Amino acid sequence: MTVDTTGQSALDYLHCRYGKSRLLFRGPRRKLDGPYVAFFGGTETYGKFVEDPFPALIEETTGRRCVNFGCLNAGADLYVNDPTLIDAATRAAVTVVQVMGAQNMSNRFYAVHPRRNDRFLRASSLMKTVFREVDFTEFNFTRHMLSTLNRVSAEKYGMVVEELKSAWVARMQTMLARVPGKVVLLWVRDARTPSRDETHDCLGNDPLFVDEEMVDILRPQLADVVEITPSVAAWRAGTAGMVYSEMEAPAAVEMPGPAVHEEIASALSPVISTLVN
Repeated sequence: MTVDTTGQSALDYLHCRYGKSRLLFRGPRRKLDGPYVAFFGGTETYGKFVEDPFPALIEETTGRRCVNFGCLNAGADLYVNDPTLIDAATRAAVTVVQVMGAQNMSNRFYAVHPRRNDRFLRASSLMKTVFREVDFTEFNFTRHMLSTLNRVSAEKYGMVVEELKSAWVARMQTMLARVPGKVVLLWVRDARTPSRDETHDCLGNDPLFVDEEMVDILRPQLADVVEITPSVAAWRAGTAGMVYSEMEAPAAVEMPGPAVHEEIASALSPVISTLVN
Protein backbone atom coordinates (compact mmCIF):
# COMPACT_ATOMS: atom_id res chain seq x y z
CA MET A 1 0.00 0.00 0.00
CA THR A 2 1.30 3.46 -0.88
CA VAL A 3 0.50 6.34 1.44
CA ASP A 4 1.38 10.00 1.03
CA THR A 5 3.17 11.22 4.15
CA THR A 6 2.71 14.95 3.55
CA GLY A 7 0.36 17.18 5.50
CA GLN A 8 -0.82 17.33 9.11
CA SER A 9 -2.17 14.11 10.57
CA ALA A 10 -5.02 13.81 13.05
CA LEU A 11 -3.11 11.11 14.95
CA ASP A 12 0.11 11.94 16.81
CA TYR A 13 2.58 9.16 15.96
CA LEU A 14 5.20 10.52 18.42
CA HIS A 15 7.88 10.18 15.77
CA CYS A 16 11.37 9.38 17.00
CA ARG A 17 14.80 8.31 15.79
CA TYR A 18 17.15 5.50 16.75
CA GLY A 19 20.93 5.68 16.59
CA LYS A 20 22.35 7.21 13.44
CA SER A 21 19.40 6.24 11.26
CA ARG A 22 17.94 9.08 9.22
CA LEU A 23 14.51 7.46 9.38
CA LEU A 24 11.60 8.56 11.53
CA PHE A 25 9.82 5.77 13.40
CA ARG A 26 6.58 5.55 15.27
CA GLY A 27 7.05 6.37 18.95
CA PRO A 28 7.26 6.63 21.79
CA ARG A 29 10.98 5.91 21.62
CA ARG A 30 11.87 2.64 23.35
CA LYS A 31 15.06 1.50 25.03
CA LEU A 32 16.96 -1.10 23.06
CA ASP A 33 18.34 -3.04 25.98
CA GLY A 34 17.22 -6.29 27.55
CA PRO A 35 14.90 -8.64 25.69
CA TYR A 36 12.66 -7.00 23.10
CA VAL A 37 10.93 -7.89 19.85
CA ALA A 38 11.80 -5.80 16.78
CA PHE A 39 9.21 -5.32 14.05
CA PHE A 40 10.30 -4.54 10.48
CA GLY A 41 7.72 -3.78 7.82
CA GLY A 42 5.82 -1.29 5.73
CA THR A 43 2.71 0.80 6.18
CA GLU A 44 0.78 -2.03 7.84
CA THR A 45 3.43 -2.58 10.55
CA TYR A 46 3.70 1.17 11.09
CA GLY A 47 -0.06 1.26 11.65
CA LYS A 48 -1.16 4.30 9.66
CA PHE A 49 -4.34 5.84 11.18
CA VAL A 50 -4.48 3.16 13.91
CA GLU A 51 -3.87 4.09 17.56
CA ASP A 52 -2.71 0.60 18.53
CA PRO A 53 -1.08 -1.25 15.60
CA PHE A 54 -0.42 -4.96 15.92
CA PRO A 55 3.08 -4.59 17.51
CA ALA A 56 1.48 -2.63 20.37
CA LEU A 57 -1.32 -5.20 20.70
CA ILE A 58 1.23 -8.03 20.84
CA GLU A 59 3.08 -6.24 23.64
CA GLU A 60 -0.16 -6.01 25.62
CA THR A 61 -0.94 -9.68 25.05
CA THR A 62 2.51 -11.19 25.63
CA GLY A 63 4.05 -8.72 28.07
CA ARG A 64 7.14 -8.58 25.84
CA ARG A 65 8.56 -5.20 24.86
CA CYS A 66 7.81 -4.63 21.17
CA VAL A 67 9.66 -1.97 19.19
CA ASN A 68 7.96 -0.79 16.01
CA PHE A 69 10.47 -0.08 13.24
CA GLY A 70 7.79 -0.10 10.56
CA CYS A 71 8.09 2.61 7.89
CA LEU A 72 5.55 3.94 5.45
CA ASN A 73 5.88 2.40 1.99
CA ALA A 74 9.03 0.50 2.96
CA GLY A 75 10.65 -2.22 0.90
CA ALA A 76 13.43 -4.61 1.82
CA ASP A 77 16.07 -2.09 0.67
CA LEU A 78 15.31 0.18 3.60
CA TYR A 79 16.24 -2.48 6.16
CA VAL A 80 19.15 -4.06 4.32
CA ASN A 81 20.91 -0.71 3.90
CA ASP A 82 20.44 0.79 7.39
CA PRO A 83 23.17 -0.33 9.87
CA THR A 84 21.15 1.00 12.83
CA LEU A 85 18.21 -1.25 12.02
CA ILE A 86 20.38 -4.29 11.38
CA ASP A 87 22.05 -3.68 14.77
CA ALA A 88 18.64 -3.37 16.45
CA ALA A 89 17.55 -6.68 14.92
CA THR A 90 20.82 -8.33 15.93
CA ARG A 91 20.24 -7.39 19.56
CA ALA A 92 16.54 -8.30 19.58
CA ALA A 93 15.29 -11.55 21.10
CA VAL A 94 13.09 -11.97 18.01
CA THR A 95 12.71 -9.93 14.84
CA VAL A 96 9.40 -10.00 12.98
CA VAL A 97 9.76 -9.11 9.30
CA GLN A 98 6.60 -8.30 7.40
CA VAL A 99 6.56 -9.50 3.80
CA MET A 100 6.87 -6.29 1.79
CA GLY A 101 6.11 -6.06 -1.91
CA ALA A 102 8.85 -6.64 -4.47
CA GLN A 103 8.11 -3.45 -6.40
CA ASN A 104 9.76 -1.09 -3.90
CA MET A 105 13.37 -2.21 -4.37
CA SER A 106 16.23 -1.17 -6.62
CA ASN A 107 16.98 -3.78 -9.27
CA ARG A 108 18.46 -4.24 -12.74
CA PHE A 109 15.60 -2.28 -14.32
CA TYR A 110 15.17 0.72 -12.00
CA ALA A 111 16.30 2.43 -8.80
CA VAL A 112 14.16 3.57 -5.86
CA HIS A 113 14.72 6.20 -3.19
CA PRO A 114 16.88 4.74 -0.37
CA ARG A 115 14.45 5.80 2.39
CA ARG A 116 11.12 6.25 0.61
CA ASN A 117 11.21 3.01 -1.32
CA ASP A 118 7.96 3.60 -3.20
CA ARG A 119 9.59 6.57 -4.97
CA PHE A 120 10.85 5.81 -8.46
CA LEU A 121 14.22 7.50 -9.08
CA ARG A 122 15.43 6.40 -12.50
CA ALA A 123 15.31 3.70 -15.13
CA SER A 124 18.44 1.73 -15.99
CA SER A 125 19.91 1.53 -19.46
CA LEU A 126 18.44 -1.98 -19.69
CA MET A 127 14.95 -0.67 -18.90
CA LYS A 128 15.23 2.12 -21.46
CA THR A 129 16.37 -0.38 -24.07
CA VAL A 130 13.50 -2.78 -23.40
CA PHE A 131 10.86 -0.03 -23.19
CA ARG A 132 12.03 2.44 -25.82
CA GLU A 133 8.51 3.81 -26.20
CA VAL A 134 8.18 4.88 -22.53
CA ASP A 135 9.18 8.29 -21.12
CA PHE A 136 10.34 7.44 -17.60
CA THR A 137 10.60 11.08 -16.55
CA GLU A 138 6.81 11.01 -16.12
CA PHE A 139 6.91 8.69 -13.09
CA ASN A 140 7.34 9.47 -9.40
CA PHE A 141 6.11 6.20 -7.90
CA THR A 142 7.00 2.58 -8.64
CA ARG A 143 3.43 1.32 -8.78
CA HIS A 144 2.36 3.94 -11.31
CA MET A 145 5.38 3.14 -13.46
CA LEU A 146 4.74 -0.61 -13.37
CA SER A 147 1.07 -0.16 -14.20
CA THR A 148 2.06 1.78 -17.29
CA LEU A 149 4.58 -0.86 -18.35
CA ASN A 150 1.92 -3.53 -18.01
CA ARG A 151 -0.39 -1.61 -20.32
CA VAL A 152 2.38 -0.98 -22.86
CA SER A 153 3.47 -4.62 -23.16
CA ALA A 154 2.39 -7.49 -20.96
CA GLU A 155 5.26 -9.63 -22.30
CA LYS A 156 8.00 -7.13 -21.52
CA TYR A 157 6.34 -6.27 -18.21
CA GLY A 158 6.62 -9.96 -17.32
CA MET A 159 10.40 -9.70 -17.70
CA VAL A 160 10.44 -6.89 -15.14
CA VAL A 161 8.27 -8.88 -12.71
CA GLU A 162 10.61 -11.88 -12.90
CA GLU A 163 13.55 -9.59 -12.12
CA LEU A 164 11.70 -8.11 -9.15
CA LYS A 165 10.90 -11.54 -7.75
CA SER A 166 14.51 -12.66 -8.10
CA ALA A 167 15.78 -9.44 -6.54
CA TRP A 168 13.31 -9.77 -3.64
CA VAL A 169 14.58 -13.24 -2.73
CA ALA A 170 18.21 -12.13 -2.94
CA ARG A 171 17.59 -8.99 -0.85
CA MET A 172 15.67 -10.89 1.80
CA GLN A 173 18.40 -13.54 1.99
CA THR A 174 20.94 -10.76 2.52
CA MET A 175 18.86 -9.22 5.29
CA LEU A 176 18.36 -12.53 7.06
CA ALA A 177 22.06 -13.37 6.81
CA ARG A 178 22.84 -10.16 8.71
CA VAL A 179 20.46 -10.96 11.57
CA PRO A 180 21.89 -13.86 13.60
CA GLY A 181 18.92 -14.17 15.96
CA LYS A 182 15.42 -15.59 15.58
CA VAL A 183 13.44 -14.13 12.68
CA VAL A 184 9.72 -14.62 12.05
CA LEU A 185 8.38 -13.80 8.60
CA LEU A 186 4.89 -12.30 8.73
CA TRP A 187 2.93 -12.72 5.51
CA VAL A 188 -0.30 -10.73 5.59
CA ARG A 189 -2.30 -11.75 2.53
CA ASP A 190 -4.84 -9.34 1.10
CA ALA A 191 -7.46 -11.51 -0.59
CA ARG A 192 -9.91 -8.71 -1.32
CA THR A 193 -11.28 -8.38 -4.85
CA PRO A 194 -10.40 -4.97 -6.32
CA SER A 195 -13.41 -2.80 -7.02
CA ARG A 196 -14.39 -2.29 -10.65
CA ASP A 197 -13.46 1.40 -10.57
CA GLU A 198 -9.82 0.67 -9.70
CA THR A 199 -8.78 0.74 -13.34
CA HIS A 200 -5.69 2.82 -12.54
CA ASP A 201 -3.89 -0.18 -11.08
CA CYS A 202 -4.08 -3.71 -12.48
CA LEU A 203 -1.08 -5.10 -10.61
CA GLY A 204 -2.90 -6.98 -7.84
CA ASN A 205 -3.03 -6.89 -4.06
CA ASP A 206 -0.16 -6.27 -1.66
CA PRO A 207 2.41 -7.60 -1.11
CA LEU A 208 3.01 -7.43 -4.85
CA PHE A 209 4.61 -10.34 -6.73
CA VAL A 210 5.47 -12.46 -3.64
CA ASP A 211 4.47 -16.13 -3.87
CA GLU A 212 4.85 -19.40 -1.99
CA GLU A 213 7.95 -20.48 -3.90
CA MET A 214 9.77 -17.28 -2.95
CA VAL A 215 8.90 -17.62 0.72
CA ASP A 216 9.87 -21.31 0.74
CA ILE A 217 13.40 -20.38 -0.35
CA LEU A 218 13.73 -18.29 2.82
CA ARG A 219 12.38 -20.86 5.28
CA PRO A 220 15.79 -22.37 6.22
CA GLN A 221 16.84 -18.93 7.53
CA LEU A 222 13.66 -18.39 9.56
CA ALA A 223 12.47 -19.40 13.00
CA ASP A 224 8.88 -19.43 11.73
CA VAL A 225 6.55 -18.15 9.02
CA VAL A 226 3.18 -16.76 10.07
CA GLU A 227 0.67 -16.45 7.24
CA ILE A 228 -2.62 -14.69 7.84
CA THR A 229 -5.45 -13.66 5.57
CA PRO A 230 -7.55 -11.11 7.46
CA SER A 231 -11.22 -12.03 7.46
CA VAL A 232 -13.85 -10.39 5.31
CA ALA A 233 -15.53 -9.15 8.49
CA ALA A 234 -12.32 -7.45 9.63
CA TRP A 235 -11.94 -5.64 6.31
CA ARG A 236 -15.62 -4.71 6.26
CA ALA A 237 -15.15 -2.96 9.60
CA GLY A 238 -13.39 -0.40 7.44
CA THR A 239 -12.30 2.79 9.14
CA ALA A 240 -14.19 2.12 12.38
CA GLY A 241 -11.86 3.07 15.23
CA MET A 242 -9.31 4.76 12.96
CA VAL A 243 -8.07 8.31 13.54
CA TYR A 244 -7.70 10.55 10.51
CA SER A 245 -8.51 14.01 9.23
CA GLU A 246 -10.99 14.82 6.48
CA MET A 247 -8.14 15.14 3.97
CA GLU A 248 -6.77 11.75 5.03
CA ALA A 249 -10.10 9.94 4.56
CA PRO A 250 -9.41 8.61 1.03
CA ALA A 251 -6.12 7.06 2.18
CA ALA A 252 -7.65 5.69 5.39
CA VAL A 253 -10.25 3.71 3.44
CA GLU A 254 -7.44 1.69 1.82
CA MET A 255 -5.62 0.92 5.09
CA PRO A 256 -6.18 -2.02 7.44
CA GLY A 257 -8.21 -0.87 10.42
CA PRO A 258 -8.11 -1.94 14.09
CA ALA A 259 -10.03 -5.16 13.38
CA VAL A 260 -7.37 -6.31 10.89
CA HIS A 261 -4.57 -5.42 13.30
CA GLU A 262 -6.30 -7.43 16.03
CA GLU A 263 -6.40 -10.52 13.83
CA ILE A 264 -2.72 -10.13 12.95
CA ALA A 265 -1.83 -9.76 16.62
CA SER A 266 -3.86 -12.85 17.52
CA ALA A 267 -1.96 -14.91 14.94
CA LEU A 268 1.48 -13.63 15.94
CA SER A 269 1.23 -13.46 19.74
CA PRO A 270 1.48 -17.22 20.44
CA VAL A 271 4.58 -17.47 18.22
CA ILE A 272 6.22 -14.54 20.00
CA SER A 273 5.45 -16.01 23.42
CA THR A 274 7.05 -19.29 22.41
CA LEU A 275 10.21 -17.78 20.92
CA VAL A 276 10.96 -15.13 23.57
CA ASN A 277 12.26 -16.87 26.66
